[in-house]
Amino acid sequence: MEQLHEFKRYLQSNSLAANTIESYVWTVEHFFEKHNKVSENTLLEYKGYLMEKFSPKTVNLRIQGINKYLAFSGKQALQLKAVKIQQKNFLENVISNEDYQFLKNKLKADGNESWYFVVWYLAATGARVSELVQIKVEHVNSGYFDLYSKGGKLRRLYIPKKLQKETLEWLNNQKRSTGYLFLNRYGERVSTRGISQQLKNFANKYGLDPKVVYPHSFRHRYAKNFLEKFNDIALLADLMGHESIETTRIYLRRTASEQQALVNKIVTW
Repeated sequence: MEQLHEFKRYLQSNSLAANTIESYVWTVEHFFEKHNKVSENTLLEYKGYLMEKFSPKTVNLRIQGINKYLAFSGKQALQLKAVKIQQKNFLENVISNEDYQFLKNKLKADGNESWYFVVWYLAATGARVSELVQIKVEHVNSGYFDLYSKGGKLRRLYIPKKLQKETLEWLNNQKRSTGYLFLNRYGERVSTRGISQQLKNFANKYGLDPKVVYPHSFRHRYAKNFLEKFNDIALLADLMGHESIETTRIYLRRTASEQQALVNKIVTW
């Protein structure tokens, strides 16, 4: 479909990330698999289908793709409204500090040093997994990694002194002084998917709940631990790279398991 190729070029000209472009193009292809024309009715039908099948977050991602296509086609008047996402009053599926320390210690004891550092970096820097795989030995030497958002905004990802020191000792033993920090068995940069899968494998191996052992869980842990040690939500928002401090406020709430434990302790009547 020639128009889809033109749409893809349009997205590329807007400097969107490759993953975002792929997602938007897929959404439009998916829409046309179900409907042969763009109209108010077909768009509303598609939105209804999405709401039945997917989470609100995914629905809104698909709607963004459709709306980009409508803007490209000069049909802005037909653009769809995003669905409202109900903010939960607790955090779900966040690894506890005890389980995080247990996993880290087991990895080190078993000689899985690379994965020991993967887990430590995720929980001690607040890095997204897509950011983690970009860290280089040179960043470890400097103690920080500068990241730039699409709008050109700078966020500095700091590597704590203790973590930096131990990483440099590990790298020195491996005689590595340059290149990406985390490599796969072929000596190439590890993939985000590879990290997610291996964390699940370790969760199963060590008897941890796989639902809480995934890359973003450790970013949540970073935020929770940071606020417990130093209650400055504005600073945390900057460190996390949140556009709005409202996004960061969720970390002031307790996790679901923490709520359950408190209810069990307090409610004895």
